[in-house]
Amino acid sequence: MEFDTILVEQVESTAIVTINRPKKLNALNKATILELHTAFTNLGADKSVKAIILTGSGDKAFVAGADISEFAHFTEEEGARLAGKGQDELFNLVENLSTPVIAAVNGFALGGGLELSMACHFRVASDNAKMGLPEVSLGVIPGYGGTQRLPQLIGKGRAMELIMTAGMISADKALSYGLVNYVVTQEELMPLCHKLIGKITNNSSVAIAAAIKAVNAGFSTEGYAAEIEAFGACFGTEDFKEGTSAFLEKRKANFPGA
Repeated sequence: MEFDTILVEQVESTAIVTINRPKKLNALNKATILELHTAFTNLGADKSVKAIILTGSGDKAFVAGADISEFAHFTEEEGARLAGKGQDELFNLVENLSTPVIAAVNGFALGGGLELSMACHFRVASDNAKMGLPEVSLGVIPGYGGTQRLPQLIGKGRAMELIMTAGMISADKALSYGLVNYVVTQEELMPLCHKLIGKITNNSSVAIAAAIKAVNAGFSTEGYAAEIEAFGACFGTEDFKEGTSAFLEKRKANFPGA
């Protein structure tokens, strides 16, 4: 498979998917989401692929967020469609893939990047990783499952704090929160992922697929619909216009009442 914004290679029974936009810190845009959808759909159907590692190119970022310029001028309806389509095409697809997916978080995982890593079945981080959901600083909320998966992983209180402060946490704090399973150096990141995959692929792929389905069944899907609706509503606010304009103009946002 050949793509413009991602790389896909197979090492024995493991596929490695690399988001390859280093000049943009691997930010997610429409083209990247579509290519990731195609890659994961094809890999999930490929019986020779027993596990998948998802990572970002370079050593600075896994995915530093979404490409704000693509949706800064969206209406409420367009915003809701953006979230709904993204969740269906990529984030829910990854979460429900019967092939195990490990996120190798090699640097910044912010906004849609953290949401993408949380859609993976678990996460391993390099010690320079920084994670957060900065969307409220733009006058919007996480729209790719962040309001749902983050509380599931680290608890409601910590998730509320991270979302409301728009702050970042270190890899070590992410480990203490349970957001990632391991923290290692950049050099050790991929070898550890391959080691973990070796342990996984020794087991029944049929049983693993069933386990993924069973674990995911324990979480309600109603919250994701509520997130999509609330995300879209944000696009009709003056705060969203100010937040995205400030980001694109590289200045501090001046929210009404702030």
